[in-house]
Amino acid sequence: MKRIVCDTNIIISGLFWKGPPRQILERIEQGHNTLFITRILLDELDRVLRYAKLVSILGKAGLGRRDILRWLVQHATIVVPKPLDSIAVKADSTDDHVLACAVSSSADAVISGDKHLLDIRSFRGIPILTASRFLKE
Repeated sequence: MKRIVCDTNIIISGLFWKGPPRQILERIEQGHNTLFITRILLDELDRVLRYAKLVSILGKAGLGRRDILRWLVQHATIVVPKPLDSIAVKADSTDDHVLACAVSSSADAVISGDKHLLDIRSFRGIPILTASRFLKE
């Protein structure tokens, strides 16, 4: 069982569209992977789920923002990350919280669609992979 951290874009993609991100969420739900999140990642997801486009999609599916957050809390382990010593993602330091979560949870992989994170390829021995690449490995 791999310990993973999913960037918010993977969770959103997995919730609303079919494909590799959805497969990763299904693997988490089935207990094949352990997902780790932080309060910052939860807050970011909460903020993104308030976007008008996503509110509309949720409404059509008969779901609310709280349903999604509840699902995530039920299927993830919340960690309190240790701050990183220095900025790791120079192109977008706001992505550092994803890496802090991965380090603090001893994750086996970070899964993201974010170019700034993917460009790093790995951080402290933790690979940063697309959803497709993670599923292939």
